[in-house]
Amino acid sequence: MNTTAEEHATRARTLDQIPSLDIDPFDDANLTDPQPLHAQLRDAGSMVFLSRYGVPAMARHAEVHAALRDWQTFSSAAGVGLDDLRYGERWRPSSLLLEVDPPVHEKTRTIMNGVMSLPAVGRMKAAFETEAERLADELVARGEFDALKDLAEPFVLKVFPDAVGLREDGREHLLPWGDMAFNSFGPRNDRFHRSTRTADTVRAWIFENSRREAISPGGFGAAIFAAVDAGRLDEDEGEVLVRSMLTAGLDTTVTGLGASILAFARFPDQWQHLFENPQLVRPAFDEVVRWASPVQTFFRTTTRETKVGDVVVPKDQKVLLFLAAANWDERVFHEPHLFDITRRTLGHVGFGNGIHKCVGQMVAKLEAEVVFNALLKRVKRFELLGEPRMHLNNTVRAYRHMHVRVEAR
Repeated sequence: MNTTAEEHATRARTLDQIPSLDIDPFDDANLTDPQPLHAQLRDAGSMVFLSRYGVPAMARHAEVHAALRDWQTFSSAAGVGLDDLRYGERWRPSSLLLEVDPPVHEKTRTIMNGVMSLPAVGRMKAAFETEAERLADELVARGEFDALKDLAEPFVLKVFPDAVGLREDGREHLLPWGDMAFNSFGPRNDRFHRSTRTADTVRAWIFENSRREAISPGGFGAAIFAAVDAGRLDEDEGEVLVRSMLTAGLDTTVTGLGASILAFARFPDQWQHLFENPQLVRPAFDEVVRWASPVQTFFRTTTRETKVGDVVVPKDQKVLLFLAAANWDERVFHEPHLFDITRRTLGHVGFGNGIHKCVGQMVAKLEAEVVFNALLKRVKRFELLGEPRMHLNNTVRAYRHMHVRVEAR
């Protein structure tokens, strides 16, 4: 029997009629162990209201994936955090990659697609491999090391700033900068305020080293300023794009590499399978990103009244998207808690999706590839020495320490 428009309208629900949960996804307990919360959100419905922050949230893959692809309705231009960047005092300027929509986004994304094109990234491979081989030699000879402090952090803080064209001194400010930025996407809680205690010093270094005169030739930063010289960007836009790379290209990759070691330590058969099938190196990192979801959440803002299922969402409404929960949705991924490098990960949202999908993902995948290849030649097995210690952040599921022992091949 056909449903009439009147009957369909009566079934529509407003935000005050959907399941409401008085929970804080940004408290220590939920950031430390988010999966129980994510399961609760998926089970509650296609959309759930979080009364603590007055926002609806989506945690199922279908809705999250659709929202990420529909920039016309679920906009990034008001900021991808809880704060609406159109109003009030800002801690930081908007990202010209994450927090703009077309037509501005088309200009900056086109430029960055060229800056970080496959040939441009490929030119960085030899330098990345040299550093990965050096670290692998040193750490495997040691036998025990911290997968974060001894591997992921020094590797990323060497190769990516080199690729951008940053000077060597002062790079200790890069991770605090990213920590502040990703904390700012959540609420203004104690965690955010703690991360901004050194904001003036960190921000001053970042802004100074995002300028043309601080960038060495031959890297991603120089390519951005070449676009300025060609009249495709203003000078200040070039500086903002350099800062955007420094925000998005470090913390998440450090976390992704740390999560890779964790995954292979907990699922040793997968490391052996990768050794026997090295062509799976790139798919293996996609599975890491799905399984670990370094970026856990992002916000969007509705540009018009819209419907999600039978729920009517008003215009100018912040909506919280749980990327990590979507990546563990059993409706899409069979036994999602299992780390399986042969899994078909197509559709995972660990890099986002739609027009705002991570522009630097090829760089992150190359970094993972060279680290995996260097370790595959030397390491037979990883063993966790105790549980990893988390570094809690409002957006990124990060680690502080992860001590491991390796069995050499």
